[in-house]
Amino acid sequence: MAFFTAASKSDFQHQLRAALAQHISEQALPQVALFAEQFFGIISLDELTQRRLSDLAGCTLSAWRLLERFEHGTPQVRVYNPDYERHGWQSTHTAVEVLHHDLPFLVDSVRTELNRRGYSIHTLQTTVLSVRRDEKGQLLELLPKGTSGDGVLQESLMYLEIDRCANAAELNVLARELEQVLGEVRVAVEDFEPMKAKLHELLAGIDATEYNIDPEEKSEVKVFLEWLVNNHFTFLGYEEFTVSSEGEGGQLNYDPSSFLGLTKLLRAGLTAEDLHIEGYAVNYLQEPTLLSFAKAAHPSRVHRPAYPDYVSIRQIDADGKVIKESRFMGLYTSSVYGESVRAIPYIRRKVAEVERRSGFDAKAHLGKELAQVVEVLPRDDLFQTPVDELFTTVMSIVQIQERNKIRVFLRKDPYGRFCYCLAYVPRDVYSTEVRQKIQQVLMDRLKATDCEFWTFFSESVLARVQLILRVDPKVTLDIDPQQLENEVIQACRSWKDDYASLVIESFGEAQGTNVLADFPKGFPAGYRERFAAHSAVVDMQHVLSLSEANPLVMSFYQPLSGDKAQLHCKLYHADTPLALSDVLPILENLGLRVLGEFPYRLRHTNGREFWIHDFAFTYGEGLKLDLQQLNDTLQDAFVHIVRGEAENDAFNRLVLTAGLPWRDVALLRAYARYLKQIRLGFDLGYIASTLNNHADIARELTRLFKTRFYLARKLSGGDLDDMQQRLEQAILTALDGVQVLNEDRILRRYLDLIKATMRTNFYQTDANGQSKSYFSFKFNPRLIPELPKPVPKFEIFVYSPRVEGVHLRFGNVARGGLRWSDREEDFRTEVLGLVKAQQVKNSVIVPVGAKGGFLPRRLPTTGTRDEIQAEAIACYRLFISGLLDITDNLKEGALVPPANVVRHDDDDPYLVVAADKGTATFSDIANGIAIDYGFWLGDAFASGGSAGYDHKKMGITAKGAWVGVQRHFRERGINVQQDSISVIGVGDMAGDVFGNGLLMSDKLQLVAAFNHLHIFIDPNPDPASSFAERQRLFDLPRSAWTDYDTSLMSAGGGIFPRSAKSIAITPQMKARFDITADKLTPTELMHALLKAPVDLLWNGGIGTYVKASTETHADVGDKANDALRVNGNQLRCKVVGE
Repeated sequence: MAFFTAASKSDFQHQLRAALAQHISEQALPQVALFAEQFFGIISLDELTQRRLSDLAGCTLSAWRLLERFEHGTPQVRVYNPDYERHGWQSTHTAVEVLHHDLPFLVDSVRTELNRRGYSIHTLQTTVLSVRRDEKGQLLELLPKGTSGDGVLQESLMYLEIDRCANAAELNVLARELEQVLGEVRVAVEDFEPMKAKLHELLAGIDATEYNIDPEEKSEVKVFLEWLVNNHFTFLGYEEFTVSSEGEGGQLNYDPSSFLGLTKLLRAGLTAEDLHIEGYAVNYLQEPTLLSFAKAAHPSRVHRPAYPDYVSIRQIDADGKVIKESRFMGLYTSSVYGESVRAIPYIRRKVAEVERRSGFDAKAHLGKELAQVVEVLPRDDLFQTPVDELFTTVMSIVQIQERNKIRVFLRKDPYGRFCYCLAYVPRDVYSTEVRQKIQQVLMDRLKATDCEFWTFFSESVLARVQLILRVDPKVTLDIDPQQLENEVIQACRSWKDDYASLVIESFGEAQGTNVLADFPKGFPAGYRERFAAHSAVVDMQHVLSLSEANPLVMSFYQPLSGDKAQLHCKLYHADTPLALSDVLPILENLGLRVLGEFPYRLRHTNGREFWIHDFAFTYGEGLKLDLQQLNDTLQDAFVHIVRGEAENDAFNRLVLTAGLPWRDVALLRAYARYLKQIRLGFDLGYIASTLNNHADIARELTRLFKTRFYLARKLSGGDLDDMQQRLEQAILTALDGVQVLNEDRILRRYLDLIKATMRTNFYQTDANGQSKSYFSFKFNPRLIPELPKPVPKFEIFVYSPRVEGVHLRFGNVARGGLRWSDREEDFRTEVLGLVKAQQVKNSVIVPVGAKGGFLPRRLPTTGTRDEIQAEAIACYRLFISGLLDITDNLKEGALVPPANVVRHDDDDPYLVVAADKGTATFSDIANGIAIDYGFWLGDAFASGGSAGYDHKKMGITAKGAWVGVQRHFRERGINVQQDSISVIGVGDMAGDVFGNGLLMSDKLQLVAAFNHLHIFIDPNPDPASSFAERQRLFDLPRSAWTDYDTSLMSAGGGIFPRSAKSIAITPQMKARFDITADKLTPTELMHALLKAPVDLLWNGGIGTYVKASTETHADVGDKANDALRVNGNQLRCKVVGE
């Protein structure tokens, strides 16, 4: 849009003059420019620059044309929608142009009418022009502003832009109404002086009143009338009438010859019904009162949009009979509303009488309070209310005593046309909504057709609303003021009021008061919009139940209205809001699809914050949900998941689909974790999906487990076997209905595992009587189909969200080390590999052995070494405890079964463990746990430690193997203790065999090594510095290849993660390992390293990396290393040390 800029109003006028010059003659330009200067005189520059200059020029010329010819007695009103085609300029609004000989109230009245009709005013330009015209009204000359003299006319020009009128009919109606308003203004102004003269005439006749009136009152009336005429009243009309009684009412008899001002218009064409008044109005008008006050029946369209006031002077004969009433209609000037009541005649006598009747000392508190009340009372009430009623009202207001309470005072107009209401409302609860509620109650009860209001605020704790309601005088209203006040109080009762009452009711007065004081701001506005007060009380009870032991509470509910397929829950949490990204996956894994979340914060006076999260979600079709069950099981599950005591995965849907408690779901998850370790071949997600698809079978599997290990305590052997058989048969029958082969296989394996479970600690409790946070299961492996070989005689699996572990034992009496594993996918395979090596290595010494391993699942990802070690020890403790929980004990030679453990196997008190990789220093910990358990072996439970030996420190295995390496190289004429040899290794420096082996000689050149995480490459290492670095890593409590100082490595080397997509092969790597490729995957690189031409291949790790060419990978039984394994005839190393 082509807006313009101007530095000042004079700059604007200069630009406007240039624009006008394009449309008018050079001779006319000075006059039009002078007009434009006056036309835009009061408009701010900011407002002008928001419009096109061309449009401003257009509206200027349009107004000028209006001015060019004007008959002084005929106002001009033009209402139109400017557009380019017809007017040469445009506006998005409707333009209103008014030209009128200058009179008071013109602008106010036009503006009032536009507002009354609902038009918003966007632009308002007014000016009074001094002009000369000829006899025909043609403009002769526009004079400078304020010019006066002979032949100079003062004309008021108004230009307004209002909301756009939709059609021509609307434009015509508006123009016609504005003309009528201007006519009313003319009538009122023309008779203004005659009305003042009439008042002076009446004033002079007061002393001649025949009726015996108190001289002081008569004098006060005269003073009031003099005060009134002294610029305190805008006279709009005057009339005289008499009252005649007829039947149940009466009639007003107007004297048309007396009409002045607007009365001439208002009293024209009155019907008999219009002249009729009710009986009570007749009685009022016949009272011998010299001066009276009332309100006119219709709002004024002149000056102010209010109901005009009546000031009446009655002519009374000697007998007290009212002969005639002379009534002025008008508006009190604005100064009256700011003037002290003690300075306004007539009112001041009422005020003095009220103060006298009160008996209050003017200097005392109540006296000052009363003085303040009457000072701010609406002037309407002070003028119109009789002293007796005024006294009662004022005293009632004083008695409120600044208390936070709602009071309503009602007064009826003597003519029965209005009801006046004063409503006092606590300021902190007052709002437009509260005012509208008060107004609605009053209009409904009083059957009012219209209502005007004014709101008054002061330093008081109460806000005051004055309402004037238009009522039908013919309708008799029987209003109980107290009942009406109660209705208003109830209507204005806020949510906070209801909440406070319910808190006191629910918590008791003492605690309830404390709760309200502790949370002074209560619930936020968003909460109050969505929930009723009684819901807030329930929520507050949940909030107060939060504690360190119970940091999270969950409550499910279903709104009375809304979609029945939707469910809601509230989460209550202290201090910090729950992150949506954390909560959503939990709820969705519980089978709930979240549709929305609404957080609300509560603040305690001590600064602590509490959060309520309201979630809306849907759930799967066909599910029948019980809210009580949800509040019990689902809440319990959610809380334990958030605490980390249960995992967050798809298994949790079983809470909803199968109605299982979270521990039963965790039981099925634990078995799934074991199935993963025994290489069933399905991932956990698919297993969880299978259970959810067959929730009935999942439920029966947990029943079978409970029967075997819980109900078995109470059942006889025969009853237990019978129940187990029936449950097993029910499961097998249900399995016949499973259509998917893989799902059938998974469910049958679950059945196999439960039947193969000999013992469990699932139903054991800790010292506090709480269920344990970890599960342990003792299996008879021979009952588990397709178990990877070799198959142990006994196996214990320990599970918790924090740690998993297995212990494989191949005989009744067997010992072996427990390893800290980091192979999440197949730590059992790692342990099984150790067992294979042990069987070969130890078969001469011990016929059968045992091995174990545990996997910490929540090591701190960014933690320090000490933090990682601390978590590993905590996991080790859980693992050892899980083993001992289900192991028999011996006390004084007698066997003692573990508490609350049902045994489906023979006595088995032998359990001995030892240290292994990562646990070299843990034996004392294990022995401490054994002693705490009262285990019969005491500190002999775990070999090593302070009472035994350290495998890694002693390095027995590595030293024995190194003797073999020395022998083979000696036969080749090489002394490995003095001559440098190149080495490729499998393992890392944290390991017993690898670490000790690579420290057997400081002449070794470790050119490459790999473990399950990293590949280490140092093509041309310095033997001395690399030896020292390996020693440093070996001495660390736990190390990885990433701890190696790469600044010591030779050119072309590096440490590479096995998860990398590819590894660039440097020239040094190509030369050292005889590789031609520029890039290899980690697996390809390790395969090439195994075939590299080096002196020694040192295998100190887990796994089989070399096989006979006559063997298949399946024969080897180490599936994880199939891709990188080589045949023996592909090796180019001189010696293999293993």
